[in-house]
This record gives sequence, structure tokens and C-alpha cells, in this order.
Amino acid sequence: MARRRTGPTDVVRAIVFDRDGGACVRCGSFQDLTIHHRVNRGMGGAREPWINQAHNLLLVCTVCNSWFEDHPRESYEAGWKVRRPELPGEVEVRYPDGSLYVLTPDGVRAMAAAGAR
Repeated sequence: MARRRTGPTDVVRAIVFDRDGGACVRCGSFQDLTIHHRVNRGMGGAREPWINQAHNLLLVCTVCNSWFEDHPRESYEAGWKVRRPELPGEVEVRYPDGSLYVLTPDGVRAMAAAGAR
């Protein structure tokens, strides 16, 4: 029996890769990239219809993906992780140049309003 796939589709992965410029959103690396869920899929989260949409996903290197778990406070402050009940489309994300962006489910990255955070 085939294992049920619970991650993003190939189309969504391609959208995230393009949106993030093929680089890690924390350090800017182009190596060892993976998809990171801002709101974790665990504890029933995979049932949320938006869990695998682009606004909940970031392109990150494997080093930074581990760093997020070791540094939760900084990760939440930068929007790389999102606490429930907040929704990923409502939490700005800091990119390597220090700019803050709001992400949308369709893969748009919009500059956050000045002084928003």
C-alpha cells in the first residue's frame, strides 16, 4: 500500500521556490534546501486546509531549518515560525536583507507596511 503524501504538492513547492528566489529565507544559502512549515503540521495540523499552502511554507536550508527548532523565540519574532491561533498570512516574515513581507496562499510576497511590526 502506498504511503499517503501529507506535504505540499509539486506545484506549491515550485511556487515557494520561485517566490523565495531559490535561496534560504534566513541566511540566503542556495544549498541543501528544503520546505519548512511555519505552522507545524504536527498535532493534527495536517488537517488544516491551508497547512500546505504557500503562505505557510518557506524555502530554507537544512541548517536553518534545525536552527528554527533550537531558537524558537527568534524564529517566532522573525515570522519563520507561527504560533497557533495566528494564521500564516497574518504574520510577516523577515528575509535575509531584513525586509518584512506578507505571504499569500497563491505565492505572492508583498512588502509589509512600514512600522507594521
